[in-house]
Amino acid sequence: MRVGFALACALLLTSVSALAEPVPELRVLSEHPVDGMRGGNLSGLAQCGNELWTVSDRDDDQIYRLDTRQATWQAETVHIDVPELPETGLPWGLRSRNWAASFVRGGDLDFEGISCDSAGNRYIVSEGHAAVLQLPVSGPANWLKISPIVVREARAKGMLQKFNAIFEGLAINPAGDQMWLAAERQSRGLLLIKRQQTVWDCDGRCVLLSEGGKEMQPAQFPNAKAVDRDFSDLSFFNGKLFTLERNAFQICRRDPLTAKVERCWSYAAELLQENRRYSQDYGLEEALIVNADGAWIGVDNNFGPRADGENRPIVWRFAAPEGGWSAKP
Repeated sequence: MRVGFALACALLLTSVSALAEPVPELRVLSEHPVDGMRGGNLSGLAQCGNELWTVSDRDDDQIYRLDTRQATWQAETVHIDVPELPETGLPWGLRSRNWAASFVRGGDLDFEGISCDSAGNRYIVSEGHAAVLQLPVSGPANWLKISPIVVREARAKGMLQKFNAIFEGLAINPAGDQMWLAAERQSRGLLLIKRQQTVWDCDGRCVLLSEGGKEMQPAQFPNAKAVDRDFSDLSFFNGKLFTLERNAFQICRRDPLTAKVERCWSYAAELLQENRRYSQDYGLEEALIVNADGAWIGVDNNFGPRADGENRPIVWRFAAPEGGWSAKP
């Protein structure tokens, strides 16, 4: 009995120690302001071969290829002809609020994420309509045929309930037949859908994770407080799903089939340095690429200046963590 009690105490102390272990910090290698985005509001990043692509949530008719040859990057416009929107199952009330807001801010489609498969096809998620636009390597743009069951199941789990809190990011596997979608907040969640002949649908269950609640902002944040848990983008790399969790100022590696957190890395120490701070009382990072050499993180600052006066979108290059992205805690 005493041996069992001692073992239980040891396990408890080990668990507490693990929980208390600080999240390792990522290190910035370079910083790149972006010129040439008509709508600003850089809200997604993708790497297709050697090219970087981005979207703005204020532009419905174009995306951008990034010329990265200089320290200041130039966004090169690529026009898109968007076909008629499909029926996704998102309630009329949410769609109509987004339509009304578009007259003030621009961007009825509200593009919030972009991803590429290994063939170079690009996929863009529309938060305003809970839909995914495919831009094939050749041929016209087309909306993916996503079963309405996807939105129905997400809403049944408490997600996609609030205006401007729908799908905030997506990631696709290299084969182009599995896609992850991130519900932003209140409640946040992760969904997995698969291509089944001509329709994208759930393979069993769609919802891998649904959670609400709040968490504390990092200690570096001025007047840190508890804020809504959120996801602002996704990246799929080396068989793992990486989530950008802007209110916590961290990237987390997750199991792609269960969404279970395996490890997290913080970028708070770098992006919350005084000269890089923005006046908003929440995180603004909305774009993520993870690869073997590190990570790209982009900010949607809505043309708001940071402390040093810079008001263009920024993309930061972070070094890969010690031991790589597959390292265990």
